[in-house]
Amino acid sequence: MNDQIHSGDEHGALGDAEYAEFMELAAMEGFDAEEVEGAIGEAGHGPLPVLAVVGRPNVGKSTLVNRIIGRREAVVEDKPGVTRDRVTYEAEWAGRRFKVVDTGGWEQDVLGIDASVAAQAEYAIEAADAVVFVVDSTVGATDTDEAVVKLLRRAGKPVVLCANKVDGQSGEADATALWSLGLGMPHPVSSLHGRGTGDMLDAVLEALPEAPAQTFGQAIGGPRRIALIGRPNVGKSSLLNKVANEDRVVVNEMAGTTRDPVDELIELGGITWKFIDTAGIRRRVHLQEGADYYASLRTAAAVEKAEVAVVLIDASESISVQDQRIITMAVEAGRAMVIAYNKWDTLDEERRYYLEREIETELAQVAWAPRVNVSAQTGRHMEKLVPAIETALEGWETRIPTGRLNAFLGEIVASHPHPVRGGKQPRILFGTQAGTKPPRFVLFASGFLEAGYRRFVERRLREEFGFEGTPIHISVRVREKRGRNK
Repeated sequence: MNDQIHSGDEHGALGDAEYAEFMELAAMEGFDAEEVEGAIGEAGHGPLPVLAVVGRPNVGKSTLVNRIIGRREAVVEDKPGVTRDRVTYEAEWAGRRFKVVDTGGWEQDVLGIDASVAAQAEYAIEAADAVVFVVDSTVGATDTDEAVVKLLRRAGKPVVLCANKVDGQSGEADATALWSLGLGMPHPVSSLHGRGTGDMLDAVLEALPEAPAQTFGQAIGGPRRIALIGRPNVGKSSLLNKVANEDRVVVNEMAGTTRDPVDELIELGGITWKFIDTAGIRRRVHLQEGADYYASLRTAAAVEKAEVAVVLIDASESISVQDQRIITMAVEAGRAMVIAYNKWDTLDEERRYYLEREIETELAQVAWAPRVNVSAQTGRHMEKLVPAIETALEGWETRIPTGRLNAFLGEIVASHPHPVRGGKQPRILFGTQAGTKPPRFVLFASGFLEAGYRRFVERRLREEFGFEGTPIHISVRVREKRGRNK
């Protein structure tokens, strides 16, 4: 059968017949075939492979991350109190795209340098398909470096050794000395000046799988993976224990204690699910900022491994900036999402009233996420969790055939045209859904579409086709100024 979905992602989620028809349409509208293919390929990719950058403090990890992603985004100078929410970035090298997890963040002296490096490395390696281990070649291998090497050996992930701060020929000998770590060839690099980063990235591409190790969902028939995320002390461990009907997770832990990730196979509603718990972070006041950083690193690791993020929010307290950051992290990672309001049974009428207002104002951007009001303590409404997760997964995997999508886009353009700007009125000419998990659309237009109009299109897509519980990615390609092909 010709119209099957390609596993190779060459046409994204478009079957052969649909793809041929679509390319014909693009040619009629005057779009360059190569450009259209590129747009579909970009939007049609499955989950991207993940690269973790690890190493002890001040070896230049964040500078290297900025060099890899090609812009200055990772914080290079970390001071206590500088909170950092971003730990994952998208990068591209030699036409291949991947995600980078930066562990160059907050170092906790209170924990002892070795413990903090180990904690960061552990969380990052957990999420990664390959690792760049950064060592300061001017200092050579230290005891802390040796400890990280042990961690890497245990994890069994492919490792690229980066000998950083090699600024010229004289530094090459220092780099060579790092063969002694037993991790293969050290790549001499100056992340500050960019020297040698190209060769190192070539080695990274060899180490990274074409697609991530986990194939999502039913392809391998394994249990669906759910990340339980939320800020510290929101009740994640209690919830996991409640759904498992036994104490699987220690509910009271100190911040920064390293431990193995808790992946639990739990039967709920007659289905086996894999719960990825992120409950291993607790706050102590003097460790607060550092613990937040570890929490975000650990959350990122859990979200990368999951298909659905269940975000737990403490309903008895005001929705915090940290709650919003965690939600944003799940949305940016493109995961299906359910929001669970915990401690619901403790609310009085007044708090419920104010909570509803907060949800309307603070979480309007994720109004599409199914919501459950639960109590991890008493087990109230736990039976509503599974239907909500199933709804979110269904939205996450939904695909609209190109013909139906274009009929819908035609109606939108006719009934709600884009506002006229500078004497011109851009139009959506046609589009396709190039990928799922999450749904990714490419719209081809005659001019730039404003953010407000894109949001309007997304809202109408949701009204028409559902997409409950999933973020939607919309990218727009504008036709270059040239004569229409006859």
